[in-house]
Amino acid sequence: MPDAPPAVLLSAFADEATRPSSKAVPEQLAAVAAVGLNWYSPRWVQFPGAEPKHCVECTDAEFADLRALQEDFGVGVTSIGSRVGKVKLKDEADRSHNKFVPWKEYLDGEVAATVRAAHELGTKLIRGFSFYHPAGTAPEPHIPQAVDQLGELADLCAKEDLIYGLEIEPNLVGETGPLLATIAEQVNRPNLVLIWDGGNIAAQNKDAAVCYAEYEAMRPYLGWIHIKDYKIDPSLTWDGYVDEERLKNFVPADVGDGGHAAVFKDLASHLPELSHRVETLGVPGFFLELEPHLRGGGQFGGFSGPDGLGIACRALCGMLADAGIGTDRRDFAALRADRGF
Repeated sequence: MPDAPPAVLLSAFADEATRPSSKAVPEQLAAVAAVGLNWYSPRWVQFPGAEPKHCVECTDAEFADLRALQEDFGVGVTSIGSRVGKVKLKDEADRSHNKFVPWKEYLDGEVAATVRAAHELGTKLIRGFSFYHPAGTAPEPHIPQAVDQLGELADLCAKEDLIYGLEIEPNLVGETGPLLATIAEQVNRPNLVLIWDGGNIAAQNKDAAVCYAEYEAMRPYLGWIHIKDYKIDPSLTWDGYVDEERLKNFVPADVGDGGHAAVFKDLASHLPELSHRVETLGVPGFFLELEPHLRGGGQFGGFSGPDGLGIACRALCGMLADAGIGTDRRDFAALRADRGF
């Protein structure tokens, strides 16, 4: 028998898959199950009679309801899609509308709530960011402060048996692959890993070759990957700062500038070691997580609709098949097993 192909675990930000007027959790989980996923990351949620809220703001009763719904739909939690690290590094006025929160207050507030959510929902992973440096300044001079704060975050997570995943993102100290690799090297904690996202790189006016090079820079520290892609908009004048609310050219991974074909070809050869690394940290495998934004995205989330999630998932699975990478996506055999056959 030939060896089975290396395999990834597929996941999605389920709040992308609802109607525009709703973040209802049953809609989210129904869409995730319908495209065959066993995993999702909670971000924005909505319960009957209430307004949408971020999942870290859930009450005890809402967490219990969310766990019950997860069990009903047969899905597990990949990570908490947190906002940690999306605040100003310094209390300085700049061209952005980002907020500053004193560090101790931030740790006791947003960070503590995110840790609680991870425990309540049964995941070891927290998705986070590397802080906004003052707009108009270079990120490099701000690396020491970012490293200090991220090291403190990683240590706090380690005490809670959690992993902090640092996502590449425009306008942050860690806005490029080499910068994130430098940060990860200097933080030097096994429970701080990196998250590559081709769409977040292409949205910085970078082509597929650059997106792949930034993946290579991050690969020694990779913990998981977000699947988002972007088609460079030639009508936008690039000045080094991304207005996230203006981004509109998000596309499936097989038609964008994010370099996914080259990334998946390389990933196939490195997947055993990457999977082993995260499994030693207590994670069930190496995740690829859909965050497609096909109907738009902004600073704290995005929207694809149920059809958009399906389009993005099919594009991803086709590319993985071409690269010789297997997945844990549900099939008829899994359904039969659920029925007891």
